[in-house]
Amino acid sequence: MMDYKNYIGGTWVETPASQPNVNPSDVSDVLGHAAKSSAELMEQAIDAAHQAAPQWAASTPQQRFDVLDFVGSEILARKEELGRLLSREEGKTLPEGIGEAARAGQIFKFFAGEALRQAGDRLASVRPGVEIDVTRSPVGVVGMITPWNFPIAIPAWKVAPALCYGNSVVMKPAELVPGCAHTLVEILSRSGLPDGVVNLVFGRGSEIGPVLVESDKVKAISFTGSVPTGRGIAAACGQKLKKVQLEMGGKNPMVVVDDADLNLAVDACLNGAFFSTGQRCTASSRLIVTEGIHDRFVNELTDAMKALKVGHALETGVQMGPVVDERQLQQNLSYVEVAAKESGRVIGGERLNRETEGFFMSPALVTDTDNAMRINREEVFGPVASVIRVKDYDEALAVSNDTAFGLSAGICTTSLKLASHFKANAEAGMVMVNLPTAGVDYHVPFGGTKGSSFGSREQGRYAAEFYTTVKTAYTLP
Repeated sequence: MMDYKNYIGGTWVETPASQPNVNPSDVSDVLGHAAKSSAELMEQAIDAAHQAAPQWAASTPQQRFDVLDFVGSEILARKEELGRLLSREEGKTLPEGIGEAARAGQIFKFFAGEALRQAGDRLASVRPGVEIDVTRSPVGVVGMITPWNFPIAIPAWKVAPALCYGNSVVMKPAELVPGCAHTLVEILSRSGLPDGVVNLVFGRGSEIGPVLVESDKVKAISFTGSVPTGRGIAAACGQKLKKVQLEMGGKNPMVVVDDADLNLAVDACLNGAFFSTGQRCTASSRLIVTEGIHDRFVNELTDAMKALKVGHALETGVQMGPVVDERQLQQNLSYVEVAAKESGRVIGGERLNRETEGFFMSPALVTDTDNAMRINREEVFGPVASVIRVKDYDEALAVSNDTAFGLSAGICTTSLKLASHFKANAEAGMVMVNLPTAGVDYHVPFGGTKGSSFGSREQGRYAAEFYTTVKTAYTLP
């Protein structure tokens, strides 16, 4: 059993460890205990990052490459070990855990390359003899608040670009998943970074989060989490006039039209709705199906859903692991009850008993719904999907866009015309054709519209928009 310590100014700080890291597949399996930090410790971490920022901002592209490449290489070499840790503390199946660990390594490798490819512009002025250079500079200290559902990939896609572009970092991970964050920072601590460039602080968000968000020494906040918390952070950052990047909720539509390949559509919806236990902001939670294929689709998806093996995340052959904790499980079950009270027909959605005591539930499909029902308006964040019957593609598109969210949207069709129209008209930051709404590449931008996202995009080269500031210099030689 391990104590997960804070890492401040290049030192692992002894702090009373009180938050247990419990395996949601087996609550008797306690991986360790995470530090419970005070506001004073967060202030120390911010001070350390502030003091280290100028040195790292002045680092060379080669220094940044070496650090990021080292981290990426070690993560990839240890992906099975890290994937097992991830699956134990978060509940993803082992193949999903290993896949996420590998993704984290690939993200660091990508930004290692980007450290060598940073460029600016030299332009001719409208004034004779004047030269113009447009360059990018680091923002400074970046505060990062990361969620529990992707406990190593999301920290990676925040920390890697921050370091790539010369910033220092203070990270506050979710309380439920301290192990992955601790291990990532332990690798970073051996990468050659100057002390204070990366800092890790565990604790309750309500106690130490405001210190990070409101500090004048923190120049930018990158947050992934709930909509209410994100809105509060945006308001606080607005008062301070600091950069803010928010990735929040989703109520993602998957449109299935009459001409769709039925097997492909079922597979895409099964993956998007129920893999990773539905605990993805990009999950397919609204399945919008035209009437000509509706009944066949529901029957096939129901059979496929019922065949999913639910159990301990480390057990061979398990396709869906547990919900992350009791609170999330009860929230999921309450939404199933709400859907039934709203006259939805619920298939599945029950608490399950397994050999070990954990937070297991069967995947739930709710049919006979309309888009005004709560189950179709509010994010559940669990293995719960609803089906909305529509007349045709035009109605499907209108229903798809009738939501406060706009992260990901998908369509299953064999028509190039419909696919092209949907890509152009879906009100979402990411659009999938004949693919699950969940599942993205690390070298292209990630983010949404409306209530799902705010600020610059994450991942890929577009990350530079958040982690740098543009400087325009004029010279008369």
